Amino acid sequence: MTDGRTALVVGATGGVGGGVARVLLARGWKVRGLNRDPAAARRKPGGEGIEWVQGDAMVAADVIAAAKGAEVIFHGANPPGYRNWKGLALPMLESTIAAARAVGARIVFPGTVYNFGPDARPLVDETASQRPTTRKGRIRVAMEQRLRETAAAGTPVLIVRAGDFFGPHAGNNWFAAGIVKPGVPASTIRYPGRRDIGHAWAYLPDLAETMVQLMERADAMGPFEVFHFRGHYFERGVEMSEGVAATVGRQGSRIRGFPWVAVYLAAPFVEMFRELIEMRYLWTEPLELDNRKLLAFLGQEPHTPLPDALRATLTAMGSMPGADPA
Repeated sequence: MTDGRTALVVGATGGVGGGVARVLLARGWKVRGLNRDPAAARRKPGGEGIEWVQGDAMVAADVIAAAKGAEVIFHGANPPGYRNWKGLALPMLESTIAAARAVGARIVFPGTVYNFGPDARPLVDETASQRPTTRKGRIRVAMEQRLRETAAAGTPVLIVRAGDFFGPHAGNNWFAAGIVKPGVPASTIRYPGRRDIGHAWAYLPDLAETMVQLMERADAMGPFEVFHFRGHYFERGVEMSEGVAATVGRQGSRIRGFPWVAVYLAAPFVEMFRELIEMRYLWTEPLELDNRKLLAFLGQEPHTPLPDALRATLTAMGSMPGADPA
């Protein structure tokens, strides 16, 4: 437990930012959140324990003001609904960099697998080449390169890369978009990819716990550190959907495919669908994150058994039989 240390979480109403904020609070940190509507943010799940400051992640002065006294700035801000990454992702990161420099804080950044092209797969460690073939992948590489430059200039950086998110209050995620529809009991279960191809998932409470444990051991790190979080990796990707079926009492039921044809037809009119298509390769080629560096540093990776993780996720989504859709 840590008493009295302060962290600013940019994106505390989102999935990964909210998960990190909850773990920080539970471990005794003072947590500050930045939001354009603090009153609304306070009413959201988990928002009541955070000190909310009014501001916009696109405005460096707002982030600097919110970061006063913080030793860590967690940058969990993402363009909503996969929209306008080019116009929003890097400018928001620049605001966080300016704030970290101003107050002397460490930046903690949740990385993704988007950085890696076909040459890096299937087992990817922290030193793997980053030659993505997608626009979003190139943006993520540019963000990490900017953070590397920031660390070289004297502001320390910690990056933790992980696979697709799932968990309670996970925000925009493939689990809700491609496997189970939120708000109704899970009668139809899908799988978006090739069923015999491996896929990496990150249960958000485990990922958040990992990130906070790393923050609390930052004194033992260099100025720029990257760790890979393995999470739940399935050699047969469809095992995730089969696990959902078992959790809701539908073992052996048919796992349906994802309506990619409809997504392609609607893509000219829906930006989010165009973004989903660009990242479809992650459902057709295996990518496993090598977490040996993390294990050597922490001793273990926090890991909730899949049945427990799925039960918590589906209950929070209102997708368990008898669950409250609210």
